[in-house]
Amino acid sequence: MLTRRLALAALTAAPFAQARAQSAAWPDRVISFTIPFPAGGSADLLARLVADRMAPVIGAGARIVVENRAGAGGVIGSDFVKRAPADGHAILLGTPSTHGTVPALQPDTTPYDPIADFSAIAILGRAPIALAVPRDSPHRDPQALIAWLRANPGRASWGSSGSGSVGHLAGELMNLSAGGLQAEHVPYRGGAPLVEALTKGEVQYGWEPLGSLAAAARDGLFRIIGMGSAARHPLFPDVPTLQESGLANFEASTWNVMLGPKGMPAAIVARLNAASNRVLAMEDVKARLATAGIDAVSDSTPDSTRDFIAGEFAKFKDIVTRARLNLAR
Repeated sequence: MLTRRLALAALTAAPFAQARAQSAAWPDRVISFTIPFPAGGSADLLARLVADRMAPVIGAGARIVVENRAGAGGVIGSDFVKRAPADGHAILLGTPSTHGTVPALQPDTTPYDPIADFSAIAILGRAPIALAVPRDSPHRDPQALIAWLRANPGRASWGSSGSGSVGHLAGELMNLSAGGLQAEHVPYRGGAPLVEALTKGEVQYGWEPLGSLAAAARDGLFRIIGMGSAARHPLFPDVPTLQESGLANFEASTWNVMLGPKGMPAAIVARLNAASNRVLAMEDVKARLATAGIDAVSDSTPDSTRDFIAGEFAKFKDIVTRARLNLAR
């Protein structure tokens, strides 16, 4: 009987011993950090900065290589990591597009479940979605703009960086939260064309992550009049939030998370989480990201990251349903 108990105990302990051994040996080759978008954007800046600082934190011989695998709103790169071995050598930068808006808008064609098919590791950064108007717009704050839109249904046009973008859904959320505003959505092909459209006054307003708008707004090319965050942003302390402006519980942000394939060993996930939190707590890293309109997050856990993504995905699904959005049409 004693021998049998010892055998059962050994079998029970074996997976944990194996996990510890895997963690101790990891990484035994280069870690590939996939960015599912082209090089040059704020997500790319964040990933490269984090990757550069994380490698020595993980270990003296650790190497992290950033690879851009763009296409289909981030789906191509995300699907690539989903299919990679879950051994901790393939990680992904997830965004509202890859794990929020695209799966919510196109559930039948997105080749992965944004929650079930990935190992959540850490939240890296967040940034509010900002509401901007042309420089000569008469609207100085969100209340004035919303009042005009209510009085002039269907007369305004507004822009985002594309159909299904986080800015698009933030604009739809404003329409819903304000009681059903009616205005024409104009999807541009990226943040730069939207900035140009606001500068030229082609649309009455636009929604876009703060990082894409901040520099041009500071140069006076257009004005930011509202923030989607719960609190005012330090880069624009005089700009009110949409909550302050009468839209209770309104919150819209862009974010970056670190993910891996489903089934990564918990010990390796914990090491990656600890390393990313340590890097994002560094003062020079926080300052560098702040200039790009990104607020570093250095206190997430794998569980809080998973819960955060699930909550954001549910919010986007709710907006899609209530606004009756269908990109396939």
